[in-house]
Amino acid sequence: MSRVLVDANVLLDVLTDDSHWYDWSSRQLDACAERAELCINPIVYAEVSIGFERIEQLDGALPSDVFIRLELPWEAGFLAGKAFLQYRRAKGARTSPLPDFYIGAHAAIEGMALLTRDAKRYRTYYPTLELICP
Repeated sequence: MSRVLVDANVLLDVLTDDSHWYDWSSRQLDACAERAELCINPIVYAEVSIGFERIEQLDGALPSDVFIRLELPWEAGFLAGKAFLQYRRAKGARTSPLPDFYIGAHAAIEGMALLTRDAKRYRTYYPTLELICP
């Protein structure tokens, strides 16, 4: 079975019932779950955690039987750093934090598709990465 790394923005769309993105994000999550394992990593978990008071609430929203929790590979750290350096040398805005590059690198290193709404950055810095995006 293949795996799909789910970006925090898609999860937050569903968890917050986002008026613009909820429908697209929930449909994509359902479609991906039918054909692949849905995965998150500690960075995605941390980004989503901001909206929760307690870890038990977060774990209830992201149950481990639905979202496989993956460790971050060391190789992804190296790739993320190189992509971030390229971004900064190209005068990239400081609004794009290193964690976003780490998420893309993780999916790329492990050969997973990435479900996200932020396709531009991932296409630019990880051109071979399979994206599921609007």
